[in-house]
Amino acid sequence: MATETTIARPSPYIEALGQQYGKDLTALTGKAMPTAGYAPTVAGQDQAQIDAYTRATTAGQGIGAYQPYLTQAGAYSGPGGGTGAGSISEFMSPYQQQVIDTTMGQYDIQAQKGMTGIGSLAAKSGNLGGGREGVMRSEYQTQSDLQRAMLMAQLQQQGFGQAQQQRGQAFGQQMQMAGAEQGFQGQDIARLGSAGAIQQAQTQATLDAQREANRMAAYEPYERLGYMGAGMGNVLGGMGGQYQTTVTPNQSALQQAMGIIGTGVGAYRTMMDK
Repeated sequence: MATETTIARPSPYIEALGQQYGKDLTALTGKAMPTAGYAPTVAGQDQAQIDAYTRATTAGQGIGAYQPYLTQAGAYSGPGGGTGAGSISEFMSPYQQQVIDTTMGQYDIQAQKGMTGIGSLAAKSGNLGGGREGVMRSEYQTQSDLQRAMLMAQLQQQGFGQAQQQRGQAFGQQMQMAGAEQGFQGQDIARLGSAGAIQQAQTQATLDAQREANRMAAYEPYERLGYMGAGMGNVLGGMGGQYQTTVTPNQSALQQAMGIIGTGVGAYRTMMDK
């Protein structure tokens, strides 16, 4: 008895496309993904950032840039005795002694005129060389010496006060310079850091763009194959078998013999019935 087998197959070009898809998929997935080309990377510090860090952490620059001024200010904050650096004598006017000498010289001239005046009065009163003249001269000299000493002290105190005031101003100036130095250093460091951050961000953006380009290049074959598979699915989903093949196997010798016998028996029965 003959057996028929019906095979439904897609169109030849669809079948060929599927075979090619299988080959491409096997070849592509059989290779390792080159992930090194699009692994995340971090941009290194820009030179400006390195300079900013160096200045910020170097003693005498970012850290402790104010120290020399504080040290000098400390010398101006003590008692101020002696003659060394930071002492009050350092701020005394170099013309102080000349002013004192000139002033005292003028005072002595005026004092001498006063003493001469006492002699003139004594002569007019007839007491020249007498005891009364001596008392007057003694009292005048005592008073003159006292006033001279007071004038000397006043001049010296005035010079000391001016030097002390200038020393205090120098202290304030050193403190201001300490703050200014630290501020200037901080501004420079901040500017360097900011400029370096801009450059670092640009470098990072370039690295990220390159990484994305590498990733796209690595995944492009997969995406292309995915598009191909999706397209094939759409085509195959809307199409049935394009042609059918019916196969009738050849009979064996036994099958042929049984067929002949069956035919003969049938003919005999027909004859007997008549």
